[in-house]
Amino acid sequence: MDILNEINPEYITDKKGKKKSVILPIEKFEELIEDIEDLAAMAERREEPTISHDEVIKYLKGNGLI
Repeated sequence: MDILNEINPEYITDKKGKKKSVILPIEKFEELIEDIEDLAAMAERREEPTISHDEVIKYLKGNGLI
């Protein structure tokens, strides 16, 4: 997948044609911000202990959540 084709950015350039800024559709901008926030949350939690899928199911069933 070519992400640039998907988000269709427009560029603002200086007099020499050097890209200085980018314009994105607001929907794509908001999606990118959400992705960045998700990645930051995962990075913050990467050292936390994990539990197995079976343990999660057992916990949820034990608490009447599923």
